[in-house]
Order: sequence, then C-alpha cells, then structure tokens
Amino acid sequence: MTTSSSTTTPAIAPRKPFLQSALGTLLVLPALTAIALLYALPLARSLITAFRDSDGDWTSEHIARAFSLYGRDVLFSIGVVSASLTLITLVSIAIAGYLVLGTTPWAVRMLRWLYRWPLFIPFVVSGQLARSFLSTNGMMNGVLVESGLMAADSAQSFLDWRGLVLTFAWKQIPFVTLLLAGAMAAIDRSHIEAARNLGAGRLRCLFNILLPQAAPTLWVGLILSLVAMLSVLSVPLMLIAGNPTMMTSMMAHRITYYGDYGIANALGLFSYALTAITAWVYLRLTLRREATV
Repeated sequence: MTTSSSTTTPAIAPRKPFLQSALGTLLVLPALTAIALLYALPLARSLITAFRDSDGDWTSEHIARAFSLYGRDVLFSIGVVSASLTLITLVSIAIAGYLVLGTTPWAVRMLRWLYRWPLFIPFVVSGQLARSFLSTNGMMNGVLVESGLMAADSAQSFLDWRGLVLTFAWKQIPFVTLLLAGAMAAIDRSHIEAARNLGAGRLRCLFNILLPQAAPTLWVGLILSLVAMLSVLSVPLMLIAGNPTMMTSMMAHRITYYGDYGIANALGLFSYALTAITAWVYLRLTLRREATV
C-alpha cells in the first residue's frame, strides 16, 4: 500500500493596500515637500498678500489701487503679449513647415542651424542687442541711412512697444519652432505622401495635415512663451524708459521704491489671470479634441 503525501504550499498573503499606499507616499514625499515649499507656499502667500491690508484684514483695496495706478500698464502688457504671440505663431509655423516639407536639403540644414541661436542667449543680452539695434542711432537706422534708403533726419527709435514685440518674438520663436517642428516630424509621412500624390501642395499639406495634428504642441509652446514674457524684467527695463510699460517693471518699481508688496502682488494677479485664461482655453480645446477622436 502506497501512501502519497501531498505537500501544500502556504498561500502568500497579499500585501495590504495600506502598506502599498504608505510606501508610495514615502517615495513621493520629498517631491511633494519641495513643490509645497518652493511653489505652493510662495504662490499662496502672494495671493493672500494681495487681499490683506497692513492690519491683516481682508480687503480688495490693493486690486482697485493697482488697476487705477497701473491700468494702462496692464492693457499695454496684454497688447504687447498678444502681438508677440501672433508674430511667434506665424513665424514658427512658417519655419517648422519648411523644416518638415522643404525640398532643398542645404536650405533646410542651414535654417535648422540658424534658427536655434536665440535659444542660447539670455533675455538680458537680448534686451541689450535690441537696444543697440533698434535705437535712433542703432544699427538698423545706420544701415538704412548708409544705403540711402532713409534720410538721417528721418531715423526714429523703436524702443517702445514695437521693440518689445520684436525682442520677445525673436527670443521665443526658436523655442516654439523647436517644439512644433518636432511634433510635425513625428507625424506619419504616409499622410503627406498620399496628399502630395493627390495633387496637394506644400501649403495645403501644412495647414490641412501637419498643423491640425501638431496644434496641441503649438498651444503648449505659446503658453510657455506667454509665461516667459510676463515674467521677464530685463527686456522692458532696458527698452522702455517711461510709461506705459510691462507689469513686471511696475511690480519691481513698487517693491523697490515703496516696499508695497500688496499692490505688487495685486499686479501679479493680473498675470496669473491672463495665464490661467490661456491655459483654460487650451485645456478646453484639448478635451474637446480628445472627445471627438
């Protein structure tokens, strides 16, 4: 008579969900702490300061005074940023489209090498270059006068809103183009080849095939450019001496000469609002696009 002994393997107890969540929390705790201390806390403090008076009471006086004192600067900033984003969009689409659809290899290589250079130039250097180039006695007027295209007494300074728009666009076009060209290059080339075989030109391929699929990336680049333009201080300080000017200059002026963080943070609220509205539009368009796919 044979007896068979069956060995039973003890069941492994499943790891408790509490331990898993606790371990996950410990892993992300350093990152959460850094975000809270370096981002969330200063942001919350600036928002609260905009609505607190010197006695610690809640008030909307800072918002009202900020708009009454610097309303023109707020509208000026919105106008400059809007014009800059328009110029950035048009030029970035043109450059990215040629990089992807261009048929002249040497021109594509040269353009790919040239357009990235402003990425490596700081904003403060960009402001100085713009001042040297766009002032009354700057390089641009000098070339026009020397070539006989303009009389010397007709030279004018572009150190105003036009200089800001050109400088911001010159600095941010390479960044947006880099993102947009990468997104366009990742699109399946068979779509472009099929359209070309059916007689579509390069412009039609750009606006009907490449741009609709790369639009989310374009939006991201424009939003990040908006944040950069609303944050930079050196360019408006170097290009514009009077009023109106960008909100960043007025915030720095209010803190440096008056120590008034309440009104300065109230001006910052307008920047937050402008960025938040743009991001909200982007999210709505993205969600609507995903819902239709």
